[in-house]
Amino acid sequence: MIEIKLNGSKMKDKETAHEYLKRKLSLPDYYGKNLDALWDLLSTDTSPKRITIKNPEMIIINLGTYGGSLLDTFREAADENEFLDVDIESEADHLNTGKTSKSDNWVDNYSKGE
Repeated sequence: MIEIKLNGSKMKDKETAHEYLKRKLSLPDYYGKNLDALWDLLSTDTSPKRITIKNPEMIIINLGTYGGSLLDTFREAADENEFLDVDIESEADHLNTGKTSKSDNWVDNYSKGE
């Protein structure tokens, strides 16, 4: 299984986020640098991957609702694709339990507008 670690603090805006994802995930040159293209590639890739997203709160801070949609794209692609495992961790996970979490309530609440 391929292990990939993504750092949310590297995603300063949409353009740099997609450039960073393209590089870290080894996405093809034809990658469209948008959420639909990311979904298409993640949900259909049959090479086993575990993607860990650190500092997801920085994605929300830097990208706003687009950041929430980006995290949702990873979650939903993992639900769809048996070869993809996504862990979204936050500092609170490490402080409280030392474990990662697939779903962070604060991210879920932000995405729902709560």
